[in-house]
Amino acid sequence: MPKSKVRKKSVYTPPEGVLPSSAARARAVQPSPRWYAVLMVALMLVGLLWIVVYYVAGDRIGVMVSLGAWNFLIGFGLMVAGLVMSMRWR
Repeated sequence: MPKSKVRKKSVYTPPEGVLPSSAARARAVQPSPRWYAVLMVALMLVGLLWIVVYYVAGDRIGVMVSLGAWNFLIGFGLMVAGLVMSMRWR
């Protein structure tokens, strides 16, 4: 049986402005600094601690009594901030 002809395609090269520069690619691949992970975990733990303290002793702490239900927003807000940071951590 005869061999079929092989088509030769030219290699695609995108236009100059489409690809990011090598400096931008090198900067995006670098790992996060050490303080980033510490801050991320600290935010999640402080948020959890805030909610636990509010449940256990919130009626004895003047600041938490005056905030009322806003304590949940503060606690969950801190935890969500830590979670958002974890998505950008390398």
